[in-house]
Amino acid sequence: MAIKGIDVSHWQGNIDWSKVKAAGIQFAIIKAGGSDDGFYTDSKWEANYKGAKANGIAVGAYYFVGPKCVNAAAGKADAERFIQLLKGKQLEYPVFMDNEAQPASAKAGITEATIAFCETMEGAGYFVGIYGSTDSGFHERMDDSRLTAYTHWVAQYASKCTYSGPYGIWQHSSSGRVNGISGNVDMDLSYVDYPSAIKNGGFNGYAKGTATGSTPAAPTKKSVDEIASEVIAGKWGNGDDRRNRLTTAGYNYSAVQSKVNEKLGATAKQPAVYYTVKRGDTLSAIASKYGTSVSAIQKLNSSLIKNVNLIQVGWRIRVK
Repeated sequence: MAIKGIDVSHWQGNIDWSKVKAAGIQFAIIKAGGSDDGFYTDSKWEANYKGAKANGIAVGAYYFVGPKCVNAAAGKADAERFIQLLKGKQLEYPVFMDNEAQPASAKAGITEATIAFCETMEGAGYFVGIYGSTDSGFHERMDDSRLTAYTHWVAQYASKCTYSGPYGIWQHSSSGRVNGISGNVDMDLSYVDYPSAIKNGGFNGYAKGTATGSTPAAPTKKSVDEIASEVIAGKWGNGDDRRNRLTTAGYNYSAVQSKVNEKLGATAKQPAVYYTVKRGDTLSAIASKYGTSVSAIQKLNSSLIKNVNLIQVGWRIRVK
């Protein structure tokens, strides 16, 4: 069941959070600051954080990076500024990097900046995600095949989200109306139980195991190697589902995924695995099903797949 939320900044002015809560809003992703106009803290960050928390609305945060965030050093620096803004706070929803201002021509650099940003946030104990639009963001501005390890917040103002990969939050409108807010506000739907994953995993300022009534943690005696083998065997799901289940169980997702990639690489000499494309398939969905990546499948089928967005029903492609 989708959970209703909003995302806000100083553009929404003074918000009456008690009315927002009464209107059925359950979470809010709040702008903390950015680097698109110098380096700044959003003027309503503190007030919005306190108002939402005081009224029992789960909180996440985002940082709007500027046009110069096109290399790993810039991504790391922006993450470090974001961390300073988040100090002393507890957030039940992820903390997001907002990629909108950089030129699409810098796609490779933006991707490097995004990875550095996310790794820095994770290293500081935060559950980090990436915000972008379906086309101009995750397709044109970033190499999304390299970003599958991080939860996605997808913007698409339509009756249906057509993003082909896994995502946790869909921003479906920029012209919503909510009691307690003057004017338009962005509307979101969340499909993931982020609060449980974040609290049980000990992220975003929470002590590990804070959530109650959630799935018991997996036995800590299991090593990263053992868990990676279980992942490859299909016991932990795919995409955001895998990430959330691992973090809820108390495992370091990045460490496990790294070991999974290592193990898959080590088994490259095993017999090839093939798949026949069916109606409705996408390369990202096929890659997720077989625990591989879009780029890896494309390399294995370079003579057939020229465009990752164009595959045909009936094609027999190698997936491993």
